Amino acid sequence: MNGDFAFVDELVPGIRWDAKYATWDNFTGRPVDGYLANRIVGTKALCAALERAQEHARSLGFGLLIWDGYRPQRAVDRFLQWSREPEDGRTKQRHYPNIARDEMFSRGYVAARSGHTRGSTVDLTLFHLDSGELASMGGDHDLMDPVSHHGAAGVPELEARNRQTLCTVMEESGFDRYDNEWWHYNLRDEPFPDTYFDFEISTTVPA
Repeated sequence: MNGDFAFVDELVPGIRWDAKYATWDNFTGRPVDGYLANRIVGTKALCAALERAQEHARSLGFGLLIWDGYRPQRAVDRFLQWSREPEDGRTKQRHYPNIARDEMFSRGYVAARSGHTRGSTVDLTLFHLDSGELASMGGDHDLMDPVSHHGAAGVPELEARNRQTLCTVMEESGFDRYDNEWWHYNLRDEPFPDTYFDFEISTTVPA
């Protein structure tokens, strides 16, 4: 990890995380290449913007929980390889019930050149500060379906309002939304717009 990157929780105290791709709980059904530890890494610029977002969310009674930040290129390569493997059905109903694996890329849910790999993109949601419970969003992380789009039809009023709250918090803190995924935000002035990194996420920061 170079000096422009950090563990998000060290620079944004109080933020919660669950690095899905370091666990078995993701659309591939197993830990993904490059994720050796359940930690979230991002550029220091990303962390500064997330600190602003957390303060805004707190004023509304919410906290932030992050599912993914920096993503090694080897993980993206693994996603592409996985999309070409035979369907086993293990994660299909939860993550891509209405499309085939190999449609994830063409439909814009997974990218061969991901903003995550540049270090300033984040997948996240809100949780209620008073209870610790996740805010209802009308669909989970990495549900690759039109219901996950911003402004999707059929999303109940409460869930639509929570999505809009997250969107407002993030956009006012320096992020742009990704229209296909309510949880995905890109730092507007990212420091490495043309660089795709491939260092592993581990438990320690190399000197």
